[in-house]
Amino acid sequence: MNSYLLNHFAQQLDDLKQQGNLRQFSTNVQQSRFIRINEREMLNLASNDYLGLASNLQLREQFFDETPIAQRTMSSSSSRLLTGNFPEFEQLEASLSQAFAGRSALLFNSGYHMNIGILPALADTKTLILADKLVHASMIDGMRLSTAKFLRYRHNDLLHLEQLLSKHHDSNDIERIIVVTESIFSMDGDETDLAALVQLKQQFSKVMLYVDEAHAIGVRGERGLGCAEQYDVIEQIDLLVGTFGKALASVGGYLICYPILRDYLINTMRPLIFSTAQPPICMAWTNFIFQRVMSLKQPRADLMTLSQSLQQGVRAKGFECPSSSHIVPVIIGDSAKTVAKAQVLQEAGFYIMPVRPPTVPKQSARLRISLTAQIQPAELDQLLQLV
Repeated sequence: MNSYLLNHFAQQLDDLKQQGNLRQFSTNVQQSRFIRINEREMLNLASNDYLGLASNLQLREQFFDETPIAQRTMSSSSSRLLTGNFPEFEQLEASLSQAFAGRSALLFNSGYHMNIGILPALADTKTLILADKLVHASMIDGMRLSTAKFLRYRHNDLLHLEQLLSKHHDSNDIERIIVVTESIFSMDGDETDLAALVQLKQQFSKVMLYVDEAHAIGVRGERGLGCAEQYDVIEQIDLLVGTFGKALASVGGYLICYPILRDYLINTMRPLIFSTAQPPICMAWTNFIFQRVMSLKQPRADLMTLSQSLQQGVRAKGFECPSSSHIVPVIIGDSAKTVAKAQVLQEAGFYIMPVRPPTVPKQSARLRISLTAQIQPAELDQLLQLV
């Protein structure tokens, strides 16, 4: 590649730097609720390890003690449709099915992998997708990869969604409508009213619901099955998806759905058909963790208490804070000011990352505080004094 071509990309990077939006990797070492970067140890307030399971050494020791070397298969070496369908996959899917009211379960390599594959497989030119304005980038990419028409409704505005449904539902050009949302949103930490959304869906015969529980699985509901369990709507959501890479301390994604949809996706979803499957040991570890997560009522309660306390504290400091969950943003607005504040907090021992456009809308840069059940209330009190 000649220098002229490289200069184009160099200029783009320089523009990002000038805007305060340049991203870089940071090498780190993590232990318990702390993280060490460049010889500085900080309280980790940027992790998705919501229940502290990923940093739990005793759990890892127990898992490997109980897993013979012959069963520690480190690669599936194939897609599941060839030779990659190991017993560990079927056991995890059976565990998920049993937990989720007997519904079918299907595994994916990641949440992103899942969301860019399901919608293109299910949605054709006779499909309309109606998506919350703030759904994750993976869902947006899934919509773009599909042949369906898609529209965005105002964030968490079910009245606007109802207006769009009423307008388009009886069109002869539309055979099905897929409503796409998250239960807990990853940047604002606020929630969809799932009970109201289900009631709205039941008024329109062509509608299917697609709900992503990435930030709710493990931390919401009596057994940690997410907001769908919390609000008793598991069986009313057609496509209930989530990830293992956050509270469940593993990797991959899952779908809870009707058996016929599972069979259809196995035959039509390109990322599933053409990707090497997860290492079986990862699926065994996920199942090991999942069985324990369902009984962790106290950590879930502790996380909720911490979350509510921090939300109140941030609002008391005069910041906008839409959160009703363990993801608590401090919305500053300007990217450069947000980065500077994050640096001040890191120097004081609090690892909080600035989130800037294009991850969030322009002029809504924020400090994204991601709580885990290991955090101590006194540590949050110290943080609030500095925010």
